[in-house]
This record gives sequence, structure tokens and C-alpha cells, in this order.
Amino acid sequence: QVQLVESGGGLVQAGGSLRLSCAASERTFSSYAMGWFRQAPGKERDFVAACSRSGENTYYADSLKGRFTISRDNAKNTVYLQMNSLKPEDTAIYYCAASPGGVLRKERAYDYWGQGTQVTVSS
Repeated sequence: QVQLVESGGGLVQAGGSLRLSCAASERTFSSYAMGWFRQAPGKERDFVAACSRSGENTYYADSLKGRFTISRDNAKNTVYLQMNSLKPEDTAIYYCAASPGGVLRKERAYDYWGQGTQVTVSS
């Protein structure tokens, strides 16, 4: 069982930046690909970004390329999401998730989920 705890969310003005962190309890963290998803009020949960076990390969939602960056530190069992040039439409609950493998843009690839962290971007 992998426990994931997100942190770093909060209220930020449009144009600002936030870095989300997701700490994993599992010492075999490096055996999981990691992803970030988000869910805005009244909407479905959407893929944001994912990275391979080593972090060498990264994947992004097309609309977020260039503003968001995913990275991981396997020594710290932590995955990060750097979010720049934030917009009000980025307001959502952000979830990290761990995947043993599969199509990382799809929720079904992930076995473990964090509880989410709220990001609110004011205009």
C-alpha cells in the first residue's frame, strides 16, 4: 500500500507560481511512475502531467506544456509539480497518483491516489 500526501497548494494571484509536492510512504517509490491530475468544481478529473520511474520521461496535457513541469526525487520519495504563469482556470484540486505501469494519461493506470491539495488562482 502506497500512501501519498500532497502539499504546497494555496491561493495565488494570476501570473504567479506554486510548487506542489507529493510525498510517498513507500520505499519502492522508484518502482512507480507518477502522475498529477486535477479536478475543477463541477468537472471531471483531468490529466495534468506524468513522469517515468526515473523521471527521465515526462508527459503533459497539451494545454499545459510550457507552464507546468513535473519532476521527482527518488531519494526523497517525492514528486513535484512546478506551476508557472498560473491562470484562474487552473483553479482545482490537484491529486498525485502512483502507477505500476500503463497509459499514464489515463486514471485507470494508477493504483494509488493522494487526498488532493487545493489550488486557487485569483484574477
